Amino acid sequence: MFLGLDLGTSGLKALLVDENERIVAEAVAPLQVTRPYDGWSEQNPDDWFTACAAAIAGLGVDLGGVQGIGLSGHMHGATLMGRDGRALRPCMLWNDTRASVEAAEMDSDQIWRDLTGNIVFPGFTAPKVEWVRRNEPEVFAQIDKVLLPKDALRFWLTGDAVSDMSDASGTSWLDMGKRDWSDDLLAKSGLTRAQMTTLVEGSEVSGTLSGPSAQKFGLPEGIPVAGGGGDNAASAIGMGVVKPGQAFVSLGTSGVLFAATPAYAAAPESALHSFCHALPGLWHQMGVILSATDSLNWLASVMNVKAQALTSGLGALQAPGRTLFMPYLGGERTPHNDTQIRAGFLHLGHATDRAAMTRAVMEGVTHALRDSFDAMNQTGTQIDSMIAVGGGSKSDYWLKAIATSLNMPIQLPAAGDFGAALGAARLGRMAATGEGTTLAVPPPISRVIEPDTSLVGAFYDAHARYSETYRAVKNLR
Repeated sequence: MFLGLDLGTSGLKALLVDENERIVAEAVAPLQVTRPYDGWSEQNPDDWFTACAAAIAGLGVDLGGVQGIGLSGHMHGATLMGRDGRALRPCMLWNDTRASVEAAEMDSDQIWRDLTGNIVFPGFTAPKVEWVRRNEPEVFAQIDKVLLPKDALRFWLTGDAVSDMSDASGTSWLDMGKRDWSDDLLAKSGLTRAQMTTLVEGSEVSGTLSGPSAQKFGLPEGIPVAGGGGDNAASAIGMGVVKPGQAFVSLGTSGVLFAATPAYAAAPESALHSFCHALPGLWHQMGVILSATDSLNWLASVMNVKAQALTSGLGALQAPGRTLFMPYLGGERTPHNDTQIRAGFLHLGHATDRAAMTRAVMEGVTHALRDSFDAMNQTGTQIDSMIAVGGGSKSDYWLKAIATSLNMPIQLPAAGDFGAALGAARLGRMAATGEGTTLAVPPPISRVIEPDTSLVGAFYDAHARYSETYRAVKNLR
């Protein structure tokens, strides 16, 4: 069997599969985010370890047959470790935007884009560590290792400080073309290579399970732990998105449009992410919006109902209404790189009811994903097929809206888990057995959501209004 551990923002999932990729057991342990100030988003790394132990215990089966472990997790988190192997402060998460000033200063120096192929976003690791250097110098002075969230789990399981190329891509310290840390960029951050992790490919062995960890969990001592991947790259392994033309759209807390690319294709001016994939010699482009299902959950909380209650009675897809929602609850990445913009409704009227506001929120997220789709097209990235995943993909209305906006069919996987946890388990198997890309096959497709051709024009026009609205309000603070 092979174990995938996926460290998500809201919970840690353990997935156990056999050699035929049948699910043997799965379990989730919840996690909480703290937001002490506007723009801050943190977690205590000790909570990850507690959740990992709870999720593995929750599998409830004999783990003596596990031959390999793979890891995935949310990217960009700054987990600063002292010499005692403990975190020096809470981890600043991917959606923490406090370092906007530091990020802007870094991004104004062309060397960062030249070497990393990406904008220095406030949510990336390097500007957050720079924020610590300026605001918590006593913490910065004690940094022994900078770990990404899933790599903190690895350190806890194996004692090894290692990361993989896909996750390291989101730090702003990786020379993307060379797939190696940039000593020049580290020096600009007041760091050295000695404070960074060793780098491996996602399918390579990063270390082995330590004796204490094996004893704690009832796992075989010394089994390999794969390099693993950042959450979206691992999801792509789980969904078989490893060839040019293949893509997936993820409707989770954040929204992601992910496309495999045949080569490194930097396009920082578009605010797309151009990253290493979790397999050797592969790359990908990714558009990220910060609030996808988060936007719907926010509306549900304000109205004191479950999100499902908002969407269940919407009926057939309608043309977008006059009411617009800008889904910028915590700023936006692609294509705006704007940490200060905030969400808002426009054109509310006496006739605007709960259903109209719900549709507006879902349409706003749809328009934001269209921004990423257009940015990819402008760089020459071709998308031939698309799979949908994430909690929001349970809404046919939402998927129909996205398919219509992009004018592209969207495939839905058959029942089963084909996300980051499965991708992590596959990478664990590759590390244990030496198998390669052939393991990363697409899932069986249960059905296809076709675009409503009669509404393609209406969604096109609505997206144009959405884009015009951003330009009109972006300087209103």
